[in-house]
Amino acid sequence: MSYLLLIVEPVGQRAQRTPEEGREAYAQMLRYAESLQSRGLLARAESLKSEAEGARLRVRDGERQIVDGPYAEAKEMIGGFFLLTCDSREEALALAAECPAAHWATVEVRELGPCFL
Repeated sequence: MSYLLLIVEPVGQRAQRTPEEGREAYAQMLRYAESLQSRGLLARAESLKSEAEGARLRVRDGERQIVDGPYAEAKEMIGGFFLLTCDSREEALALAAECPAAHWATVEVRELGPCFL
């Protein structure tokens, strides 16, 4: 089964870190990814830039509506993800507990599957 670990972090948290703290947090995440890779569990992992550099798009009545970040109503942002191949939800939760980001953000665990179920 495939599970996505979404790193949900408070907006602005990255800006509160010193450059050294930011590099150390990133290094911890890289070590975590390497550990998952060495155990044959990691399909893909990526960090995402700040929501300030993103955009939200929706189409209503044939009209595109685009809102550039940052988003005033947002309290959290998706900071990155790990796509895992593991045997169960319990294993995915155990792996999420190993994630360094669980100490400064929330790790949301979601199984991949069709959206109509």
